[in-house]
Formats: sequence, structure tokens, C-alpha cells
Amino acid sequence: QVQLVESGGGSVQAGDSLSLSCVVSGRPFDSIILGWLRPAPGKEREFVAAITRTKAIYYGDFPKGRFTISRDSAENTVYLHMHNVRPEDTAVYQCAAHTEGLVRDARNYDTWGQGTQVTVSS
Repeated sequence: QVQLVESGGGSVQAGDSLSLSCVVSGRPFDSIILGWLRPAPGKEREFVAAITRTKAIYYGDFPKGRFTISRDSAENTVYLHMHNVRPEDTAVYQCAAHTEGLVRDARNYDTWGQGTQVTVSS
């Protein structure tokens, strides 16, 4: 069973940068497609970004070039680098392991970390 532990959230000002980390254990790191998701109105979760075993990358609609996802096999860690953050980026960001199906579909993730809170003030 995979375990995911996020860190790096905090309170920042609009326009700042912030990096989130997610340490993965319990399964071989390179066997998992990893994503970042967050709660959204009217949905359980909204897709933010994902990175595959071969480092193919997918982004949701709202980051619009402001977020970057990466993974480091030596550290068993996936990162979400957030740039030029906005108040609407405020949320609990969760790291998750993909199961099957469309990578951009938030319903196709089954194991979640506890989340890390990002708060952006204007």
C-alpha cells in the first residue's frame, strides 16, 4: 500500500512562489503515476497536475503555466512548484496515486496524502 506525505504549504502573498513536496513510500516509486489535486466547488476534487513514470506531464486548466510538476526518483518525491500564486489558488493540495484511465480525471486516483494547506492573500 502506497503512503504519501505532503509538505511545503503555507501562507503567502499574491505573486509569490511556493513549492510543495510529496514523499512516496510503500511501492516502487517509478511504478506510480503521481498527481496533485485539490478540492473544488461542485466536485470532490479538481485535477492540478500529474507526472508519469516516463516524466510525461499533464496540467489542469486553471494553472495556465504558473505551476510546474516534477519528480525525483532518488528522493522518492514529487514536487509542485507554484509561481505567481493568486488568492484563488488557496486550497488544501493533496498528492495522489493514479490507478487507471484518464490521467486528468481526478476520479482516477485512489490513494491520498493528508494534504498541505496553501493560503494566498491579496
